[in-house]
Amino acid sequence: MPVTVVYPGTFDPITNGHMDIVRRAHRLFDRVLVAVAANPTKRPTFTLDERVDMACQALQGFERVEVCGFDGLLADFAAAHGSRVLLRGLRAVSDFEHEFQLASMNRHLAPDLETVFLTPAEEYSYVSSSLVREVAALGGDVSHFVADSVEAALRARLG
Repeated sequence: MPVTVVYPGTFDPITNGHMDIVRRAHRLFDRVLVAVAANPTKRPTFTLDERVDMACQALQGFERVEVCGFDGLLADFAAAHGSRVLLRGLRAVSDFEHEFQLASMNRHLAPDLETVFLTPAEEYSYVSSSLVREVAALGGDVSHFVADSVEAALRARLG
């Protein structure tokens, strides 16, 4: 039976660390569904449609990888797409407590839903979307942290 993994996040914007997690998941699962969360409480820099478009462009060429936006409970989204596996990335030990809480809540909401954690390559362990946005807003070079298309979108939005 083919296994679809859902990799959720705000992806504001998608980084090379996110893409590294997708590459790793691509080797383990039959289908990777990158689920871009609307998440208005985070006040994203880019709209949901812009974030979905950036992720599509950055992940172009990956077979069996799809990108779509969603608004609502992740457990419901996973069920609607026939997935019983969630994928979360862990950059550092400090991420674990929050991710553990999310995994526990999702298991409560959907007992058959499992969460799998992957770590990115060490070169991306300190890269986060918020840090990339901050560096870009201050005029720094983010080309090592994001795809070219994402860098262009950051420059256009943040100057």
